[in-house]
Amino acid sequence: MRHLATYLLLVIGGNASPTAEDVTNALSQCGVEVDEAQLNKMISELEGKNLEELIAAGEEKLFKGGSMAAGAAAAAPAGGDAAAAAPAAAAKVEVEEVDALEGGMDMFGGDAGGGDY
Repeated sequence: MRHLATYLLLVIGGNASPTAEDVTNALSQCGVEVDEAQLNKMISELEGKNLEELIAAGEEKLFKGGSMAAGAAAAAPAGGDAAAAAPAAAAKVEVEEVDALEGGMDMFGGDAGGGDY
């Protein structure tokens, strides 16, 4: 991921086609170790490809995959047992609100509910 992020930063900075050496120099200036095999594989896979098209295709896949997962999650309760869902809805937890100054001391060491403020 660090290799790709650095590659993208170099592109944004004006280097239209960063080399493995460019990415290595940028990462080493920040004190980050470079995995040469991983970097060379990434550079070879990006070589000759339009970065904007790759990003657009990735976004499309991300949104398509995300909506499918959300649809499946939403449909899951509909297929379940309605009787099993009823007890879960009936088991509402009541939360009792507690006054922060009730009992004990306030944050300045005085008695709670102090009248001098």
